[in-house]
Amino acid sequence: MIILGIDPGYAITGYALINYLDEEFKVLDYGLITTKANSYFPERLLMIEHSLERLISEYKPDVMAIEELFFNRNTTTAIGTAQARGVAVVTGARNKIPVFEYTPKQVKLAVTGYGNSDKTQVQEMVKVLLKLNKIPEPDDVADALAVALCHAHSGNRSAALAVGGYQ
Repeated sequence: MIILGIDPGYAITGYALINYLDEEFKVLDYGLITTKANSYFPERLLMIEHSLERLISEYKPDVMAIEELFFNRNTTTAIGTAQARGVAVVTGARNKIPVFEYTPKQVKLAVTGYGNSDKTQVQEMVKVLLKLNKIPEPDDVADALAVALCHAHSGNRSAALAVGGYQ
């Protein structure tokens, strides 16, 4: 199963593609989709959509796992990030890819065994579980890998369990 993990953002979206087969992980690709701060906001969203379309076309993921948003301060940032997240979800749906959503606490629990782990603990476990030589940077990439790992460990194998799942 090829999992596309997404850490959404409108300035930086982290993505990760891992193949999970027979309880083994193989990292296919990971990186960032970045947009320029002074760009017209709808164009930034369109750039995210085009980049995700290219990744989906190239890797043909079976599922998308995306982190749910948690903000407690800056509502302006939250709204923009929510819009970028919506673009990712719609891109998955348009391509008939089941989309699974995970809270930050679920991701931490799946990756470290503790739902209140700090970022460093999550990054270290991502490195260990995926047998990487170093901690993936920046944080957005490590988070996208963690979301993909969370899905692999979740037991959610059926498209019917996805948000608006496809049969």
